[in-house]
Amino acid sequence: MRLAYESAAVRVPATTANMGPGFDSFGMAFRYYDEVEVRPVTGPTRVEIEGVGAGTVPTDDDNLVVRALRDGLETVGAPQAGFEMRCVNRIPHGGGLGSSASAVVAGLMLARGLISDPEALDDDLVFARATEFEGHPDNVAPAVFGGATVAWTQADGAPRMAPMPVDAELPVSLLVPPETTRLSTEEARKVLPDSVPRADALFNTSRAAVLMLALAGRPDLLMAGTEDRLHQEYRRGVLPASMAVMDSLRAQGYPAVISGAGPTVLVLADMAPQMRLALERHGWTVLSPGIDLAGARLLPAD
Repeated sequence: MRLAYESAAVRVPATTANMGPGFDSFGMAFRYYDEVEVRPVTGPTRVEIEGVGAGTVPTDDDNLVVRALRDGLETVGAPQAGFEMRCVNRIPHGGGLGSSASAVVAGLMLARGLISDPEALDDDLVFARATEFEGHPDNVAPAVFGGATVAWTQADGAPRMAPMPVDAELPVSLLVPPETTRLSTEEARKVLPDSVPRADALFNTSRAAVLMLALAGRPDLLMAGTEDRLHQEYRRGVLPASMAVMDSLRAQGYPAVISGAGPTVLVLADMAPQMRLALERHGWTVLSPGIDLAGARLLPAD
């Protein structure tokens, strides 16, 4: 395998995971993107970052996108190089919108865009390699394939996914809290118990099935389909503001859940203007991006 192109560019969507009862399995992609362009060079790697993470994330070979790019090249036996990379980051870091999964997928897709045989690094292989980085496939699957997905891990450790039918016109709102409330996935997982009562497991099994029906065109089932007993309540102590917003919204009939490990709140509905304004006055960002059906895509490079 050889490097056949002078540059490559990619767009990768933000994602949610852990959707309501779909803990570690249900995900969805949004029309809200990070964009990255790369050029192989003979000198050292240099990364320019615009937007989220500027001044804080690594700008050399320690950058997560670069590490994933190198993994992709190694996977298909392509040579390594130095890289000039430009990242336009919009997805919040530590916000529960899949920023690390998107970064890894971006790097692997850039490797595809540079090599002489792009099909050697197809979507299934990108999904598998990105899951190796992430440890869980639920954010990776929608980042790669788009839409709504269910992901799981086989007994042999291999990741698998399948698309879930989803109404592409379903409105979505993302409520992103102020920067000071960011939470790492590791911190959020520490508060989860090692086991749960059987009644809670049965509750989530039924609600997950209801959510699948709701996403496919039964919005009247969204409130029931977004109920959860496996993970959200246990995180109340580390996500007090997000849980309070979620509780308030649900009390008013909005199907709201914690996005990923939080602290972003996902609402499967449009927000009333007065509610948007109230949140924005308290430093929250309210996004209405719509559902992305395409997943990660290579773009024409400049």
